[in-house]
Amino acid sequence: MPKHQDLIYAEREYGIVLPGDDAEFLDERFDQFRSHYSLAMDAAPQLVTTSNSGIPAYLTNYYDPEVINVLVTPMKAAEILGETKKGDWTTTTASFPMIESAGSVSSYGDYSNNGNTSANANWEYRESYHFQTITKWGEKELARYGEAQINYASELNVASALTLAKFQNKSYFFGIDGLKNWGMLNDPALSAPITPIDDGNGNLQWEDKDAEAIYNDISQGLYKKLAAQLQGQLERTDPMTLSLDPETEVNLTKTNMYKVNVTDLLQKNFPNMRIETAVEFNTAAGRMVQLKLEKVDNKTTGYGAFTEKMRAHPVVTGLSSFKQKKSGGTWGAIIRYPLGFVGMLGV
Repeated sequence: MPKHQDLIYAEREYGIVLPGDDAEFLDERFDQFRSHYSLAMDAAPQLVTTSNSGIPAYLTNYYDPEVINVLVTPMKAAEILGETKKGDWTTTTASFPMIESAGSVSSYGDYSNNGNTSANANWEYRESYHFQTITKWGEKELARYGEAQINYASELNVASALTLAKFQNKSYFFGIDGLKNWGMLNDPALSAPITPIDDGNGNLQWEDKDAEAIYNDISQGLYKKLAAQLQGQLERTDPMTLSLDPETEVNLTKTNMYKVNVTDLLQKNFPNMRIETAVEFNTAAGRMVQLKLEKVDNKTTGYGAFTEKMRAHPVVTGLSSFKQKKSGGTWGAIIRYPLGFVGMLGV
């Protein structure tokens, strides 16, 4: 027998599903629904409601509570150079003193006044650059993000701190245009970068060179130039940093005919050399490799400097919104001993 109409109605409208074809016992139980049911059947065989065999899509959607943050390139300048605080947010210029010893000798004589010594003092000046960013959020905006289990105000704070840190990192590499504020890649006191050594087959780029040729670029190119600049102030065992972009660094895994890669050769011959990567070494002029001596005369050759990493200013309350300023300041890279840096462009 066909299924009783009241059973069909109960299933469709109220989600009550009962087995069996005989549902005469429902006649009295569902009298209160009969008027609506009869009205719908008056239109048979056409439906009064829109024909539909599905459900709203959001009912079958799974919401993952774990938020995925979009990746940004690592900020490596402070790892390569180191950094330190100079002044504060009121400081506009900085002076760095230099002392040069001078003197001459003559043949000794009891009554001779020949020979003299002196010291010459000089100052190098830098200008600071102060920058800022603003975060804004509204009450309804926070409430709506809260429905999605996202702490929007907290995420804005993270974004503002990241924005300041990214700019600070960039200033350590390139400084600030228009000011006496330079970076580790463009300080005018640095020597001009050298070109890679031809491997004998007309190849200059590391992508086309074998392990031996790449090692020669570092040892016979960069290190040799650094030794020539420092005139005896350099030993192979001194702490040094080799910096390059991540794609170029992959070439250091190339092996020679004895299955020894470039990194192994560097560690053997320059035991205190560390290797750092940063995307900024892939410059508009070409891929660059930089070799830096960590210290000269027990003094750091260079470092990144800031006035303040981040100053959080007061939160300003509007009628139904809020905003806050955060600021920072940079000196770029302070290169104290330019002769302790050499670069190679075009690898």
